[in-house]
Amino acid sequence: MLHTPSGGAGDGAAATDTGLMSIGTVLNVLREEFPEVTISKIRFLESEGLIEPQRTPSGYRKFSAGDVERLGHVLRMQRDHYLPLKVIREHLEAMERGEAVPLPVLVRPRDGEAGQEPVPEAPAVARIGRAQLLAAAGIGERELAEWESYGLLTPVEDGVYDAEAVTVAELITELGRFGIEPRHLRVMKAAADREAGLVDQLVAPLRRHRNPQTRAHAEARTKELAALTVKLHTALVQTALGVRLP
Repeated sequence: MLHTPSGGAGDGAAATDTGLMSIGTVLNVLREEFPEVTISKIRFLESEGLIEPQRTPSGYRKFSAGDVERLGHVLRMQRDHYLPLKVIREHLEAMERGEAVPLPVLVRPRDGEAGQEPVPEAPAVARIGRAQLLAAAGIGERELAEWESYGLLTPVEDGVYDAEAVTVAELITELGRFGIEPRHLRVMKAAADREAGLVDQLVAPLRRHRNPQTRAHAEARTKELAALTVKLHTALVQTALGVRLP
């Protein structure tokens, strides 16, 4: 059980007056049980729809005691059961509907120990053929060949692409309407590769772990880090340009 501290000046006073807590106060509460939690982690869980704190007129987050308990429940399911956020969200929604949905009986394994239950295989990554990609993106062979020459699109095997290639192709086309040519986008591709390399470096030890539960946890950690990286990239571009996207 998480207990809300009486708090000090500032955040503590706000909690006493309104019954709500700032994100800084929530961080201090959660760190009693989850010392590695960060403000970025809390914001990420909010962006994924796991919590919905109230907002002040000026846009500051304000968390209720129920929000903090829910956060603790989410963090506990990640830490103790290695559950992906999608499964956690479905579990919480079922609880809100009054359904009794038991969690998988998993304990956090010690190094070298096998988990008590088998880990389901990861779902197959969606693929798309070359002809499908051309049709979906509304482009021709010449455009695709040019984009491939700059490394913007790369088949995973002969004539087969990751389904996300459609999104990439559509964005390249949209940027082209503003006069941004594929050769200009090489710097973005290089930056994306560096960011992906950093994430891969961080999760590599989990993927190599002998315990299957730990390896399964690597996928969830990769998605979380990828989402945070994308958000940081967006914020940095907005800051550099002095604009704010809706």
